[in-house]
Amino acid sequence: MEQVRDAHVIRLIERLGEHYRTNISNRFIRPALLQLPLDKMTWDQIEILTEKIEQFRYQGFHLDELYRQLAASARFVAITRRELVPSLRNRLGSVNSGSGGSDRVLRDMAVNNFASNLQLFADLLNELYVNLVELDKAAAKGHKPLYMKMPELNDIGRQLVGG
Repeated sequence: MEQVRDAHVIRLIERLGEHYRTNISNRFIRPALLQLPLDKMTWDQIEILTEKIEQFRYQGFHLDELYRQLAASARFVAITRRELVPSLRNRLGSVNSGSGGSDRVLRDMAVNNFASNLQLFADLLNELYVNLVELDKAAAKGHKPLYMKMPELNDIGRQLVGG
């Protein structure tokens, strides 16, 4: 398939990246994220999706690469829900205990809103996935769409919904 240049998809990726940088991987939460059991390749795929949009905005995105980035991000969501959300406050309590008053308030806000921010991130990922599948099906023209050929996408719905 040729490259994805759909304006809605590009806006979604921009929103995803902004939300991730501001609410998920911010300076208060990042130390705990780095303790998650994720391999370098998964982190690299997440970084490409959430931080490297300028490289792809004009030339377009390769569908298979976007699918791989989505699969890595869905793994991140599932592992973060299981490993980090229940213990985030405890993990960060000792890391940032020396922070000042305003930082403490911002950290508490980041921690208190983390589960809902992670859910919003998962919802944005799911919306992007649904849009890509529609484009994929339309481009397949009687052939098997790419998403059906990628086993790493089989479990993406469950990972994003949290089942």
